[in-house]
Amino acid sequence: MFILYLCSQDMEQKFGINSIDLQELRDFCEQEGRMVVYRKDEQVEREGEPSQWFGFVAEGCFKYVTRGLSDSREHITWFSFEGEFVGDYPSCLDGRPSQTTIEAMLPSRVFQVSGEQLMNLFRQNMEMMELRAIIAEHLLSQARARYLDFHRATARERYELLLHRCPGIVEHLPLNAISSFLCITPQMLSKIRKDITFRAQS
Repeated sequence: MFILYLCSQDMEQKFGINSIDLQELRDFCEQEGRMVVYRKDEQVEREGEPSQWFGFVAEGCFKYVTRGLSDSREHITWFSFEGEFVGDYPSCLDGRPSQTTIEAMLPSRVFQVSGEQLMNLFRQNMEMMELRAIIAEHLLSQARARYLDFHRATARERYELLLHRCPGIVEHLPLNAISSFLCITPQMLSKIRKDITFRAQS
């Protein structure tokens, strides 16, 4: 299972540089979807239940959460910001159980379509099937990069890579959310941030 994290061109400068052009997909969500408003902490999908929705985030921020097998502790696996897409892809395409819980971290608005609508889009012609292939290739590349980062990068290097990919992230997320995503303790992240600040000032 891969989590969809695909920046629009407008938000590339604000949140990241690792993106592809999916304007056609954004247009589809805005034209064919319905505007759904989520309150803070409200869930889009729940882990283990049939995945149904996919959408373009017009405003707000979402976190992707799974639970530890032994301790049931919350682990954050990804984020979707304003100007990006949100959903458990490709589970939503055929209603398979969601592999993660997706939860609003702020009051948020999403142009939301169903997995069935998305599949009907892909079936229209070869160009749309190519779009589906591009999404799959991009997700595979992202998942591989994240996996390799955990093996080849230190905690500080992973934090710096995150800042490079998503420069605005520290302004929008609490310390414990970022540390969970990096698989380190909040105390270790605080130490890393202080060290970076100290080195920048010296």
